[in-house]
Amino acid sequence: MTPVFVLVPGMFTDAHVWEATARRLTAAGAEVRAVTLAGPGRARSAAGPAVDLEAHIRDVCAAIDAAGAPDGREVVLVGHDYGIHPVLGAADRRAGRVTRIVFLDAGMPRDGVPPLAAVPDQSLRARLAERAAAGGSDGELPPPAREEWTRWGSTAGVPKEALDRLTARAAPQPLGTLFQPLRLTGAAAAVPTTGVLCTASGVGIAMVQQLVDLGDPALRALTAPGVTFFELPTGHWPMLSCPADLADVLLRAAAGEGHALTAPGEAETPAHLHPFPLQAPELPRERRENVDLYVPAAATPDGPRPAVLFVHGGPVPAGAEPAPRDWPVLTGHARYAAGQGVVGAVVAHRLHDVADYARAAADVAAAVDLVRSDPRVDAGRIALWFFSGGGPLMAEWLAKPPAWLRCLGAAYPVLAPLPNWGMPAEDRFHPVRAVADAGHALPPLVLLRVGLESPEIAATVTEFLRTAAEREADVRVVDVPHGHHGGGPADPADEWRAAVREAMRAVVAHVTA
Repeated sequence: MTPVFVLVPGMFTDAHVWEATARRLTAAGAEVRAVTLAGPGRARSAAGPAVDLEAHIRDVCAAIDAAGAPDGREVVLVGHDYGIHPVLGAADRRAGRVTRIVFLDAGMPRDGVPPLAAVPDQSLRARLAERAAAGGSDGELPPPAREEWTRWGSTAGVPKEALDRLTARAAPQPLGTLFQPLRLTGAAAAVPTTGVLCTASGVGIAMVQQLVDLGDPALRALTAPGVTFFELPTGHWPMLSCPADLADVLLRAAAGEGHALTAPGEAETPAHLHPFPLQAPELPRERRENVDLYVPAAATPDGPRPAVLFVHGGPVPAGAEPAPRDWPVLTGHARYAAGQGVVGAVVAHRLHDVADYARAAADVAAAVDLVRSDPRVDAGRIALWFFSGGGPLMAEWLAKPPAWLRCLGAAYPVLAPLPNWGMPAEDRFHPVRAVADAGHALPPLVLLRVGLESPEIAATVTEFLRTAAEREADVRVVDVPHGHHGGGPADPADEWRAAVREAMRAVVAHVTA
């Protein structure tokens, strides 16, 4: 029996956003029910005048009930963006009727957490949280103006006419729908699920697998039987940018197709635990607060040595085991640097979420002070080397480089906030903007770039290099032509060895000059 697709829209939108996708699903023989959730300028709630999350849950329940009459057919629930919250609430109440839940470019809501936690714009989320804490649950959140939709997700691929129509049809979001916690009993925990990731938003299947590999218990459920994933190379509104592709993915999801993730420890060694590609001396680790020091074994009469501080990426779940400061890629770089005659150091910082960059920056600054205060370190000759999602932390050192900062290194870095991070364009953790706005000479930069980087991260690197070239900055790019983000066992080891050796020599040359 062919299931019925119940399509639930996200913030500010109604059933009209699904029109093109619904036509294609219907043409393929499926039945479709697109839901308009209650709210100002939209439909009335099945629950009456009050519009909160429970009202929207009852709206979806009503659609499920209508879809099943009279033959009790099973339902595939599709929740886009905010819509995943009422979808999960309705599935919890109608678990026996739901055959699959599809998360369309949506987060992973949890019991007891309000949808406000999923609002991508960090500054808006903070302001709304203050209002909720003050008891201001009444009112509405105005829809975005045409140029403001990117605050809610990437508009990549959306035609101009579709964006105009989206703006014209947008309606306010009742604040009660954002402030009321989602309540789940667990009745739908066994219902199969599919995640559809829109990669222009900044997340793809490979990145989710990397997050799973880090050991976050909250993500382990993504490796369970019945959980599948698809990617669409588009922005946050695939029903507008590629409705035919979305319809095909939904039909395949209903059939149980899709990519399955691997649980930690059940496959090849993840990239962050892969052995360091170069021979490095086995030196003792000196752990001091949030810093691990690796000091060259041979004493010299020349006094203190330069130091290189390695800054891991993220976000990394709190309590990840092993911790980043113990990852082979970090310890290997630090020990190899010590083998080149400088002090290698690794900082442990608290970047557990994209909202944690300020806290992580404070951790890095404290680590720099600690390293520079060590009597074995030449406080006037320091380099900082940032990895992956630690790249945005480089922005402040570009904006205000101290005299002792001899070089900045970056390995497969993110060099501008990704679309789904919810950071404003003027955010302080934006290396591209820091370079563009710098009214001073920039420190030398060494950038290790991988050829098989995700398009979204690669775009930030390209923009950074273009801006740096305009500023005539001293940037040395070291390429790993066939390397992936973070490396791994499938990458050519000889390319990684050559690139890491060249990048390290360049950084050491700057810091020892």
